[in-house]
Amino acid sequence: MMKLIKNVHLFTPEDEGIKDILICFDKIMKIDKNISIELDDLETIDGSNLIAVPGYIDQHVHITGGGGEGGMHTRVPEVMFSDLVKNGITTVVGLLGTDSVTRNVESLLAKTKALNEEGITAYMLTGAYEFPSPTITGSVKKDISMIHEIIGVKIAISDHRDSRITNQELSRLATEARVGGLIGGNAGIVTLHLGDGKEGLEPIRRIVEETDIPMKHFVPTHINRNPQLLAAGLDYARSGGFIDLSATKNPVSSPATIVSKLEADFPFEKITFSSDGNGSTSSYDDQGNLIRISSMSVDTMPYQIKTLICENDFSVEKAVRFVTSNVAKVLGVYPQKGTLQVGSDADLVLLDKEYDVDTVFARGRMMMKNKELIVKGTYEKS
Repeated sequence: MMKLIKNVHLFTPEDEGIKDILICFDKIMKIDKNISIELDDLETIDGSNLIAVPGYIDQHVHITGGGGEGGMHTRVPEVMFSDLVKNGITTVVGLLGTDSVTRNVESLLAKTKALNEEGITAYMLTGAYEFPSPTITGSVKKDISMIHEIIGVKIAISDHRDSRITNQELSRLATEARVGGLIGGNAGIVTLHLGDGKEGLEPIRRIVEETDIPMKHFVPTHINRNPQLLAAGLDYARSGGFIDLSATKNPVSSPATIVSKLEADFPFEKITFSSDGNGSTSSYDDQGNLIRISSMSVDTMPYQIKTLICENDFSVEKAVRFVTSNVAKVLGVYPQKGTLQVGSDADLVLLDKEYDVDTVFARGRMMMKNKELIVKGTYEKS
């Protein structure tokens, strides 16, 4: 039940140098330069030549699968437990997308519970692209306040697949999320899928300017889908709002490329990365006809971090914030998640000298060691 990681280069994500980390059950019990302890059931891990960072948090994964915009055969499969683990993801937020017909919030909740039972930490968002939002209890506010795993709601705006939600309706939805979060003791976020529509971020800006709803509740995502939206999103972040970049590997629009070009005094703490894992990425012509569809993978998360460090000269502590502490603060789970401190959950990723994921701990349990999976999903082949 107790594990001791010796002589590892610790990033909390701040650079703390070479340290020992003592894990007791699911928490970090002690961090020091030299921890000496003798117990019969103590497992000691040699962390020499490894880098310890907080477990990655992916706040946008279609854990029950997304897609379906090109017919039933284009429905993306649900995420596999081991795909999350091997990519260093120890906390995930599940959500729905275009398809809330063959997928629903009840099955999303079941998958969320299953991932928790299998050993990582999983949350979810109620709702989907459309408005009124599909819910479990009949109310967004009740879902968020009464169901522990639900920490917010998702909606689509500025997209040809959205429900043309009005600003008044969007304001009411955000208020329900906020009040639900206050009652339920969670962040009560509104994750906004942004499409290529003409309005872009303007609906959110108007609500922030015209109402008393705090800016922190809005999490616009896919901000890097086109240059105009990106420019508006960066300006929104400069004014104090959070923005989420989809972790595409496209060298032009990838998060690593974008943040490496920002000015030194940019508020980087306002930027997060997410994978859109197991969701679809689709393209349409001027007449609205689908011309291409493929799926996203959660493996884009560690790829972005390695690219920032190896190709864009980011330090480890600056690079990992986009998928650790920054996200945890958006989700309202910091410092339980997103950092390596005494009392925090023992979610750790050990990187090798090439900055690849080597070993993963989730809630104190070793899930992968030396790039070999130890724990797999219930129905995954051993």
